[in-house]
Amino acid sequence: MRLVKDEYELAQLRLAVQVTARGFDDIVRELPAVLAHPRGERVVEGVFHLRARSDGNGEGYDTIAASGPHACYLHWTRNDGAVADGDLILIDAGAEVDSLYTADITRTIPVSGTFTDVQRTVYETVREAADAAFAAAKPGVTFRTVHETALAVIARRTAEWGLLPVTADEALDADTGGQHRRYMVHGTSHHLGLDVHDCAQARREMYYDGILEPGMVFTIEPGLYFQIDDETVPAEYRGIGVRIEDDVLVTADGVENLSAALPRTADEIEAWVAQARR
Repeated sequence: MRLVKDEYELAQLRLAVQVTARGFDDIVRELPAVLAHPRGERVVEGVFHLRARSDGNGEGYDTIAASGPHACYLHWTRNDGAVADGDLILIDAGAEVDSLYTADITRTIPVSGTFTDVQRTVYETVREAADAAFAAAKPGVTFRTVHETALAVIARRTAEWGLLPVTADEALDADTGGQHRRYMVHGTSHHLGLDVHDCAQARREMYYDGILEPGMVFTIEPGLYFQIDDETVPAEYRGIGVRIEDDVLVTADGVENLSAALPRTADEIEAWVAQARR
């Protein structure tokens, strides 16, 4: 019953997304203070906490404020590091509203306001994977299809960059592949609702192998993570971690991006930071 949301649940999820978006706007406005503080990640966490508690019930899960190489840790919740000029900061945060429904959104932001060429390449590849997943998500396809579609983009791009010891097709082989998973080590989607990983204990045939239906709400969140000491990638990639996460509602013919009000493209992200500093 919880896999398909009713109108009340959808209204609550939309509200949670709105509160979360305001929290992200707050963070971007406070980036100068974040940069100035020796533990800037905690400033990010605190700014979001204020919004989540004032406009909602609180956070739906521990906020991830991961700057620089910390972004390569999937669940970096220590949030005790500095935020340095030139870093990307990966912020994965969601407000829980009084009804206990929660959002779950991630944005990766250049704290200086501008992506480097390599950062932009990685970022836009993750967005390409997300956009492909958006296009694949529609009633009648399996939940697993969304993930497989995003992974195909990741495999193709990392192969093009010369990071894989095999071709993209070989990497995607179910029996002998998976080499690209070194750089994207999580699933692309999970259902969302009363729990940030809603219905996670559901049977496989209802969840990963389940068929998408109108009214389902889930995340789309591909990523790329190049550990600071990973010698399988060129030095300029090391320490870059990018994830883009949106919350989507399955409609009659596709999906609606509930978090579309937040900037997504590299150009939009840069404009967002620039506007906040005026």
